[in-house]
Amino acid sequence: MNAWLIAATVLLLGLVPCAIVMVRGSIVEALVGLQMAGILEVVTLLLLAEGFHRAPFFDLALVLALLTLAGTLVFARMLERWV
Repeated sequence: MNAWLIAATVLLLGLVPCAIVMVRGSIVEALVGLQMAGILEVVTLLLLAEGFHRAPFFDLALVLALLTLAGTLVFARMLERWV
């Protein structure tokens, strides 16, 4: 196990507070928690790609970053009347 994989494991623990905020928070707080979880997942995938020396994980992280941004905008548009 190298430093990249240890850092990825530590970042995965950061998803727990995001999940708590998404479940217990208001609609706006849940949207922020969703965006933060997406950012943590992207960085975790980048660390895993470097730790395992696998190039396709970099592409997967890039696609996830774009879809997270687009998904958050869609949710914000759908929740516009409650925000």
